[in-house]
Amino acid sequence: MFNKRTGEVMAQQLINWGVDHIYGMPGDSINELIDDLRKRKEEIEFLQIRHEETGALAAAAYAKLTGKLGVTLSIAGPGAVHLMNGLYDAKADRAPVLAIVGQVQSEEVGTDAFQEINLERMFDDVAVFNRRAETEAQLPDLLDQAIKEAYTNKGVSVLIVPDDLFAKKQTSDVRLTSGEYYKPEIFPRQEHLNEARQLLENAERPIILAGKGTKHASNELIHFAETIKAPIILSLLAKGVIPDNHPYCLGQHGQIGTKPSYNAMKETDLLILVGTQFPYRDFLPEDVKAIQIDNNPGNLGKYYPIELGLAGDSKETLAALSELIPPVEKRNYLEYYQEKMNDWRIALQEEKRQEDNPLHAPQVMYEIEKNMQPGAVISGDVGNVTVWLARFLHLVNQKFIISGWLATMGSGLPGAIAAQKAYPDKQVIGVAGDGGFSMGMHDFVTAVKYDLPIKMVILNNSKIGMIKYEQEQMGHLNYATNLGEMNFAKFAEACGGEGYRIQSYEELGPKMKQAFLSNKPVIIDVVIEDQAPLPGKIDYRSAVNFSKYIVAEFFDTGNLDLPDMKKALKRLR
Repeated sequence: MFNKRTGEVMAQQLINWGVDHIYGMPGDSINELIDDLRKRKEEIEFLQIRHEETGALAAAAYAKLTGKLGVTLSIAGPGAVHLMNGLYDAKADRAPVLAIVGQVQSEEVGTDAFQEINLERMFDDVAVFNRRAETEAQLPDLLDQAIKEAYTNKGVSVLIVPDDLFAKKQTSDVRLTSGEYYKPEIFPRQEHLNEARQLLENAERPIILAGKGTKHASNELIHFAETIKAPIILSLLAKGVIPDNHPYCLGQHGQIGTKPSYNAMKETDLLILVGTQFPYRDFLPEDVKAIQIDNNPGNLGKYYPIELGLAGDSKETLAALSELIPPVEKRNYLEYYQEKMNDWRIALQEEKRQEDNPLHAPQVMYEIEKNMQPGAVISGDVGNVTVWLARFLHLVNQKFIISGWLATMGSGLPGAIAAQKAYPDKQVIGVAGDGGFSMGMHDFVTAVKYDLPIKMVILNNSKIGMIKYEQEQMGHLNYATNLGEMNFAKFAEACGGEGYRIQSYEELGPKMKQAFLSNKPVIIDVVIEDQAPLPGKIDYRSAVNFSKYIVAEFFDTGNLDLPDMKKALKRLR
């Protein structure tokens, strides 16, 4: 007779689905399941994090990096609330994540019991699947369905379970569902491919904007660009898809992008969107024909009025187009912007290789490049650091992870933890500002506890730098952007890791090298001077507002400071 604890059955289901680790914290509404996981700890590891937000952000990052299900576990009430930021990050970046959330005892649900909140209502907006089990008999089928929905809809599934149900016995192994997901294959119709060929042959200045949907199609993307002789611009989430120094690459686009990408986009006569939902219309051309490739038909034309949509996977669709279209021998538009991009790269190299004090972020990016290994994973945080990473850290064959659409500060450390779990033999580098890192730095001790040799580089200017710049760009005086000083290297040592504090150019190379040679979790605390992360192309409204800030600052304090104005004037032209 079948007679197993429900928690035991669920642990086996997770193992069968390929789940090998879970991020979470034990507690009184999930302790029954925790005990079942303890008994299977050799097959499915439970990573005890210090804050549930870290667990959810790490699960989201793991899913983004691998395409596999990220799993997080929390208690009812406060633990469940802490999950929300990480789950919204997974929703925004369309990452398959499962959250198993405890609830008060079955007989107490609905009685305003201690730590009870309406979890179904709270998770309703973030989840593609959101159910509370009412009996133990439902749970195995609900778990299978939750995982399938997360994969199918590339989103968050939430399974809410009163703790007593985990301990109750399953009396039958007969299931309504099967524990397997069948990924659909989708390919454009031939008539649409023929129409795309016509548009491509008629274009004189085509440009490709590639997103994270091309991560598995880098070779096909390059071959397609070489066939039609079109430059490639990458969204932030696609950084690393092709080498940053590839001759067809014009870098990132938007506020964090390059001037060549901005100008080339404005001059194109055919926009080719591949695996991206780039939302910033101000950085896209007006009244230009567009082709969009996406494996979700619902995304076609969602953010830009396209001429033609190709519903298909980017890898197969780009390969088919490359076979269909006669190769273009020469295109002046491409060659012109290749020259412009070469000039841009030379200017960046000059800035990165400066040997003076005080230190600036580009110098730190150059030093990271020197110590970055092939195949490394870079976990970026959000803020000014995003600009420095996108623009100055040149990737060749490395992976890049960040909180994209939600752009939540504090995501760098959880991303690094998840990356080291996903790729235990790879070098993992987290890069954060002091503002973002301090939001969740408590979980550096998690990396220490589980011997995850991540290297966290902190750009420490004692400010929330991007907000400071945004206030200035709006013409406002700075307010509440100073953070105060913090020695993160000493914090690392207090956690049991290694810490290196760098305060001068003379220290930068030797200490960075020493830190990267370590096989322990490390924080590299680099004290930098505040520097405005100027966009690749500055619009006149931003320049005027920045001038207003300078005037206001002069009248308010008597100080007249002109930071980076030479660079700003160059980017106005």
